[in-house]
Amino acid sequence: MAVPKRKTSKAKKRARRTHYKLQVPGMNTCANCGELKLSHRVCSSCGHYDGKEVVSNTAE
Repeated sequence: MAVPKRKTSKAKKRARRTHYKLQVPGMNTCANCGELKLSHRVCSSCGHYDGKEVVSNTAE
């Protein structure tokens, strides 16, 4: 069984854990307007999904 030769220091352990929240999970940039949006969702600012306009944002 593999056993660590030395104890992992607090600094090493915490430095490794800082990268867990480096990026917002599930957030991507919209290809049309560049705003952040949730993955597999219609963009709330421009209404595009997969390169097509799904929802029109015309306020009349």
